[in-house]
Amino acid sequence: MYTLKLVLRNALRHKLRTTLTALGIVVAIVAFGLLQTIVDAWYAGAAGASATRLVTRNAISLVFPLPLSYQAKIRSVPGVTGVSHANWFGGVYVSEKNFFPQFAVEAESYFRLYPEYRVPQDQFREFLRDRRGAIVGRKTAQTFGFRIGDVVPLKGTIYPGDWQFVVRGIYTGADSRTDESQFFFHWTYLNEYVRERLPRRADTVGVYVVQVASAEDVPRVAEAIDALFRNSLAETRTESEQAFQLSFVSMTEAILILIRVVSFVVIAIILAVMANTMAMTARERASEYATFKALGFRPSFLAGLIFGESLAIAVTAGALGIALTFPVSRRFAQAMGTLFPVFEVSGSTVALQLACACAVGAAAAVLPAWRAARVPVAEGLRNIG
Repeated sequence: MYTLKLVLRNALRHKLRTTLTALGIVVAIVAFGLLQTIVDAWYAGAAGASATRLVTRNAISLVFPLPLSYQAKIRSVPGVTGVSHANWFGGVYVSEKNFFPQFAVEAESYFRLYPEYRVPQDQFREFLRDRRGAIVGRKTAQTFGFRIGDVVPLKGTIYPGDWQFVVRGIYTGADSRTDESQFFFHWTYLNEYVRERLPRRADTVGVYVVQVASAEDVPRVAEAIDALFRNSLAETRTESEQAFQLSFVSMTEAILILIRVVSFVVIAIILAVMANTMAMTARERASEYATFKALGFRPSFLAGLIFGESLAIAVTAGALGIALTFPVSRRFAQAMGTLFPVFEVSGSTVALQLACACAVGAAAAVLPAWRAARVPVAEGLRNIG
């Protein structure tokens, strides 16, 4: 207890210096947590993917569609328990900055395959009834103020024209990892339009979503589906939903690596600041350490004092930084709108922040503790005058 009181008194002896050092650690820990959360948000789609869902797309590129006739053949593959399809729409709401993902889907089968999208039954019935109906994720509805019955105008880019959809339902996610930023409408409505104006693109789909009976069947079913359409005009590539999501992440891998590097550079900088603080502290107290030695205290006791002081400052500031990460992340997510469908501080990020704070505290004390333990008593006492 006495040692602990001594450590705390030493830590608060120069209040201004301690406060400024702690403030630097708080800022660094918040920045580190925010950058790590941004990286996690990039991988959120893959993290929330189902282990029993597959995605089948054109083997050449996602840009090229697949015939609608493939659906019945995919359903006949042993192990497949459900099939649906979706087309990326890519419309613009008011202006390009108002981005949210839009999909034309086969309504009933699609929502059966995604039970994590929870829609009230009465709203879902209204959606099925209205060919112009749409179901919107809660996050997108909150961001743009969409309510049930509102008309949402979209300017088509892939499918040119002025489109209008009526919000018939708002879905919520089963948990915090569920993407609540999407906008779904009827594929049949899109296909009717395409059949009239772009007949060569009619009766095609962007991707098939395939439900498999068990995760063990996934590789076999994926191979069987691709074998079914080998040497056809539109060969397929079937992969797990997670692999499909990661293929998008890989396109921006260089950016993610840069963000990770920057987050650790921030920690390295604050380590240098903390090390400088502890070095100054140890130098100023050389005479005190020499007095302790003269009184019979062992070098390990002096090292313990320095390590304790450094860790007390770093861990206290780190805890404050972790606490501030949550409101800062919420404000950041609000400012980003629907850019990050899922944006939450994970447990692993908090653990990393705490580990970094402890590492900074411990590393900053190594050299001052080593010097204090080795300094001769006579040399230390000469520092008095």
